[in-house]
Amino acid sequence: MLCLQQVTNEIMKQYCSSDRGARPFIVAIDGLGGAGKTTFVKELVSMLENACTIHVLHIDDYIVESEKRYNTGYEEWYEYYYLQWDIAYIKYCFTKIHKDYQELTLPFYNRETNTIINMQSVFPPNSILLIEGVFLQRHEWEQFYDYTVFLECSLEIRKERVLKRDSYIGDELAILKKYKQRYWMAEQYYLEKESPLQKANIIWQSAKISDY
Repeated sequence: MLCLQQVTNEIMKQYCSSDRGARPFIVAIDGLGGAGKTTFVKELVSMLENACTIHVLHIDDYIVESEKRYNTGYEEWYEYYYLQWDIAYIKYCFTKIHKDYQELTLPFYNRETNTIINMQSVFPPNSILLIEGVFLQRHEWEQFYDYTVFLECSLEIRKERVLKRDSYIGDELAILKKYKQRYWMAEQYYLEKESPLQKANIIWQSAKISDY
């Protein structure tokens, strides 16, 4: 099993050898819900930040307003996979980064007001951009990454994590109902449609229940 230092070394090796000009080196941290992505990114940043400038984007910060992704007439899994994000606009932003745009307006989702706030983000030259989230290797986005890590984790462990984490949904039964109808079905669709484990550069085994 790979250790975090090995993953860090491999990312730095690819960063140093990449023929990309001065644009950021883009690393996708992909994985299903509860796989431990946020914890992994925090630890990875601590390993990388002394070597170069690090910028982190969490894909869940750029979802659309709730009325565009709930009660749309589509099945819940479809809403989550296809309507949760403005897929085309995020692709547009990736394109701009590849064209050496160092400053972009990103649609940050304000959860308290259910509104989109256009926020400026700066992407310094020769930096590493870590993008963390689910469904990152969907075919619309995958070509923009220089390196991809997929966090593999059993459903049993992921279930334990989300039951601890997502109490805002309700009690345990409410959480499980939402995950069964919305999240897990979409994730299974993603695994079958996009084969993210097969496409990732590295698969990280995420096993500690306390990490999410």
